Amino acid sequence: MSLIKKLFGALTEKPWEQNQAVIDSGHSGKTFEISNQMSAVIIIFGVSTTLFSLIFTGYLYSLPPEQDTTFILKTNLLWINTLVLILVTIFFNKISKDLKNGITSSIKKNLIYVGGLSYIFLFLQLALWYQLMQTGNFVSTNTYFSSYYFFTALHGIHLLGGLFFWGKVSSRIFKSEESEYKKEEKSINALSLYWLFLFIVWLVFFTIMFAYNDTVIEFCKSLIA
Repeated sequence: MSLIKKLFGALTEKPWEQNQAVIDSGHSGKTFEISNQMSAVIIIFGVSTTLFSLIFTGYLYSLPPEQDTTFILKTNLLWINTLVLILVTIFFNKISKDLKNGITSSIKKNLIYVGGLSYIFLFLQLALWYQLMQTGNFVSTNTYFSSYYFFTALHGIHLLGGLFFWGKVSSRIFKSEESEYKKEEKSINALSLYWLFLFIVWLVFFTIMFAYNDTVIEFCKSLIA
């Protein structure tokens, strides 16, 4: 209810009245209590969701009928990479919770885990690309593989962007005393949410790959017929 009031409450206000003018003059200008870092991440979510949605839509509407839609899902590296991304999300979430609860003893260690696992993720993704190319499957092969390459490339660029800011935050943390870690809480919470977003996008794409298979396509065709 309070969220609806924040969103639409301004429509019922009368700024020309004296009592409302006093309230407006004392207002900080913020409608929601979110940090600048979190605001930036939310804006990135909006832009990135649009880009990823275009890839998802292109995949669904241009899938070659002869393509084995479970081909990529059969590769072990894909599932290892998914596990690595889950671990990164878990460690980042733990860092956020520890900062909130004032537990600072393992912050540095967990930040190293996050960075190390993220770089492992990128390395394994390149290894999977190489594996696919060795079997003769390139961007130009068909829209099934081009969608995969474009999605993972865009996802990787987003991850590299996140690692850039992870590096800046980690650098400040490693130069600080444990008592000063709290200063970086807003930045770490924003990064934690960002990594969660990357995991959700990754999960959605491969869920679509799994669900939108030959069996489902044939079922949809039968309904149309």
